[in-house]
Amino acid sequence: MLFLLRMLPMGLHFIVAGVLGILIGLCRPFNPDNSRLCARLYSWPALWILRLRLQTDTQALRDHSHACVIIANHQSNYDLFVLGSVVPKRTVTIGKKSLKWVPFFGQLFWLAGNVLIDRGNARKAKQAMLTTTETLQHKDTSIWVFPEGTRNLGKGLLPFKKGAFQMAIAAGVPIIPVCVSTYSTHMQLNRWSSGEIMIRSLPAIPTVGLTLEDIPTLIERCRAQMQQSIYEMDQQITASWTGAAKHALQ
Repeated sequence: MLFLLRMLPMGLHFIVAGVLGILIGLCRPFNPDNSRLCARLYSWPALWILRLRLQTDTQALRDHSHACVIIANHQSNYDLFVLGSVVPKRTVTIGKKSLKWVPFFGQLFWLAGNVLIDRGNARKAKQAMLTTTETLQHKDTSIWVFPEGTRNLGKGLLPFKKGAFQMAIAAGVPIIPVCVSTYSTHMQLNRWSSGEIMIRSLPAIPTVGLTLEDIPTLIERCRAQMQQSIYEMDQQITASWTGAAKHALQ
């Protein structure tokens, strides 16, 4: 019952945030900081409606003042609300061209200056990737990428695709991993308190001097660091739940 009561305001919120985001985009179309503002519009009210407790340790992300490639694990559609609270200034993301046709959100996504890729057209996809390299090098704008390419549903990191790492090496910018604790299999939206989520950004990994031959090693390094961080956060949350349960029984 509580789940249904939450979904009603969430649906309304999705529409209202989309309309407000489109208005922001129309007032300053394709401004690379639109993504951050729109991400907050979606995130803050949603976290309150869903009663998700968020702990963030993203100093490495906040303090990085130059263009970079940000990579994050991708669990579910709720990532829009969870990660929206930590998107830094002048950051755009890469999405499927089909997103453009999602009512409200798609138009907002396009007006926010995000990169839309036609994955079914190799030539256009390659051109879009070249555009992101130009953005990273000359427009002081960072790119947010989910290197798994699809949602992992909270079942562990999927293999990483090469695109994000090719972009970073081509532009000579660092990679900043952003890790989210496993939440999609633990959220309990039928309870008043739906769960606890941790987000942590890791130190920037430089790519200057690397070549395309270094991509496998770079991918393995980033993935290993993210796996370790996610494991540590999951352990912390489990310990917190266990401690709270013992305290309640005393």
